[in-house]
Formats: sequence, C-alpha cells, structure tokens
Amino acid sequence: MRKKVHSKFLFCALLACFGASLSADGEAANETLALPKATIDGTGTGWRALGEKDFLPVNCKPETWTWTNETVHCTGTPTGVIRTENVYTNFELVAQWRHLKSGGNSGIFVWATPESIHDLEQGKRGPFPSGIEVQVLDHGYKEQYEKGNKKADWFTTNGDVFPVGSTRMKPFPPISPDGSRSFPSKNLSKGVGEWNHYYIRAINGEIRLWVNGEEVSGGNNVQPARGHLCLESEGAPIDFKGIRIRALP
Repeated sequence: MRKKVHSKFLFCALLACFGASLSADGEAANETLALPKATIDGTGTGWRALGEKDFLPVNCKPETWTWTNETVHCTGTPTGVIRTENVYTNFELVAQWRHLKSGGNSGIFVWATPESIHDLEQGKRGPFPSGIEVQVLDHGYKEQYEKGNKKADWFTTNGDVFPVGSTRMKPFPPISPDGSRSFPSKNLSKGVGEWNHYYIRAINGEIRLWVNGEEVSGGNNVQPARGHLCLESEGAPIDFKGIRIRALP
C-alpha cells in the first residue's frame, strides 16, 4: 500500500514538473515572438545624411519642397521630383515618411536615369523619370480609388516596387496581375499621420525593400542600374526625414 502511494506521488510530481516546463517554454516562445524587428537606422561606418544641399530641383516649384534640418516637407504640387546631385550604383538607403492627407501618393525613385532627368529639366517629358519607383502610398488611396467602381488589384499601399519609363526589372513575387510590380509579401505600412520606415538595398541590379523592419518586395535584373535618387511630389502633402545613404563598391 505504501509503495502504491509513493508511485502515485512520484507520477504527480513528474507531471507537475512537465507542465511547468511546457509553460516556461511557452512563455519563452511568446517573449521571442514579441521581440521588436531589427531596423537599420543608417548609423555606423560609411553612412551619411542626405539633406537640402544634396538635392537639386527638376520640375517642381521652389515652394514645393521645404527643408528643416534633415526633414523635408512636400506640398504635393505640382507633380514632379527633386533629385540627388550625385549618381549612385550600389548603395543602402534609409528614409522615414508620413502622409499628411488620406489617400496621399508619393514615392522614392532609385536609379533614375540621367538622360530622363535631363529631359524633365528641359520640359521634354513628364512628370517622372525612368527608374525604379519604391511606392509611398497611403491606405486611403485604395479606398478612394474603389469608390469609383474600379478594382484596385493592380497596386497595393504597402510598398510596391516597379520600373517606370524605359527602365526594366524582373519583380520578386508576389507579382501584380500585369507582371510589372513586385507586391509586398506583408502589409506593414502605417496610416496617415504616422511615420513609416523604409530600408532600401540596391546592389548589382537588384533592389530590395524593408518596410518598418521587414523585407517585403523588390526585384532584380534591373537595367540600367545606375542613376539618381529622387523624391516624388504627386498631389498630396508628405514629410520625409532621416534620409541617409551608404554608398557601396
């Protein structure tokens, strides 16, 4: 009788320990899932800020873009771009942005060709250069688009990457119905009035985009893979800040 009681006691004790172990493992797993995503902030060796002195006007009005330290405000009118003085091939770029109006539309152009920029400056084409556009679009844009009984299946509001003009790119999946855009694998963009963080890596004709700490879209076989960086004005007010770049070999 005493042996049976002892065996039951041991069994219950082991069961309790096993349950506690599972609970601890579960808590550890939850803590791991709750860890913040890694975000490249543009600090460290080789990184430098891009400010007013680094950008030149192309086809906007002087009052379209207003700089305050490392923050730039865009009125959204007229539609057009400003561009970096320098031309880049391989680089990393970080930037934060926030739309100030629901449905706001903007973008960051990568590898904008000098030839197309020259044509814009001469008024021979418009309003955007040839290059890769990294979309900066507020969620309200989709809502407004669909109010016109149109199907918003050819774009998203979470970080599309796509070629413009004569530039070519093979998009990473998921891909838009027409095969031109790399759609984001996750919906991570924040809404109007909130700051979003983009990290862009452009190396050897391949471009990848991280939105708020996670990689979501991109493409490769970009031709040409050399050019200016541009900030886009397209109809609505927007702020950019913390624009930093690291040129790579």
